[in-house]
Amino acid sequence: MAVSIAKQGKHGHGVAGQSLVHDEVIYQETREMRLLGFVLFLISDVVLFSAFIFAYLYLRNTVTPVWPPMLDGKQLPRLDVAFAGVNSCILFGSGVTMHYAMEAWKHAKKGAFNGWILGTIVLGTLFLCGQGYEYMHAQIGGWSGSIFGASFFTLTGMHGFHVLVGVVYLIVLWWQANKGVYDETHYFGLTAGTLYWHFVDVIWVALFFLFYLF
Repeated sequence: MAVSIAKQGKHGHGVAGQSLVHDEVIYQETREMRLLGFVLFLISDVVLFSAFIFAYLYLRNTVTPVWPPMLDGKQLPRLDVAFAGVNSCILFGSGVTMHYAMEAWKHAKKGAFNGWILGTIVLGTLFLCGQGYEYMHAQIGGWSGSIFGASFFTLTGMHGFHVLVGVVYLIVLWWQANKGVYDETHYFGLTAGTLYWHFVDVIWVALFFLFYLF
């Protein structure tokens, strides 16, 4: 009888092990599919921004030889490069903190993860506040006052909306991580959040060059 029980115990352990292996295989397959879907989503966003950037460059090179264009007979002032540079450093710094948050989670350092991701959320919020401040003080004719103003507010506004969505997404991820939704081996949501945040950093590099340096 003891031998029979032992065999049943081994069989039960084997079934449980097979079940765990099966679940892990399913998770890896679905993870790859979700990652592919998320990457395709980011690519579609790149296409969207590229279309608007192309339209901006077309207008800049065909409408008027002077840029920024004239408004009511006066030359529009250049944007505040120094302020935008500081605000950009805040956003790029948030990319660094998000990287360290992801690394901390991989190494099961929950306290460090919480600190880094909350730092990312704070920096992202500060960037949005800086952008709002710039919107209120930019003397470029508003949304419909000039081609330059329309282009600037449209492209940076799209980016700002993406940053806002990212901040909300990171708050959700922080809450989920502390509720046990993820562990050290299953954390696709955090991976997606990190990719998204680096995406908004890269897009801002292009916009900063177009509107402030070019």
